[in-house]
Amino acid sequence: MLKEFKEFATKGNIFDMAIGVIIGGAFQKIVTSLVNDIIMPTIAIFTGKVNFDDLTLTIGNSSIKYGSFITTIVDFLIIAFSIFIAIRTFTKLNEKAKENVQKLTGKSVDEDENEPEPTTKLCPYCYSEINIKSTRCPHCTSMLEEETQTTV
Repeated sequence: MLKEFKEFATKGNIFDMAIGVIIGGAFQKIVTSLVNDIIMPTIAIFTGKVNFDDLTLTIGNSSIKYGSFITTIVDFLIIAFSIFIAIRTFTKLNEKAKENVQKLTGKSVDEDENEPEPTTKLCPYCYSEINIKSTRCPHCTSMLEEETQTTV
């Protein structure tokens, strides 16, 4: 069991995930500071409130902190938009890299060069899957022509 845990812990994916979590936590702190220290005070100038987090609605003994909720929504939207921009940029760079490889090699990056040869084909009469070398269909007993549709 210890050996299995060691193999799991030393795989590259877990390190990538740990780095992502650490960077995500740091990024979240930056965005929270941006929202709390710059954006919300700027909005407060226009709304006349000094601290947006202090906006509450009191009903009986309960306080609804809608100002804090609005701050959290702004925080979330900035993080979500930042992630969207990062993923969009990465996708475009990846597509350009694939195009460049295709221009240089003449082959699509998506083409699988190690695709196995088909071992079966479909009978054109009964559409049963049969061995690719068959000359007669074992299901409908029809004589097969040279070329028929192949499947893997």
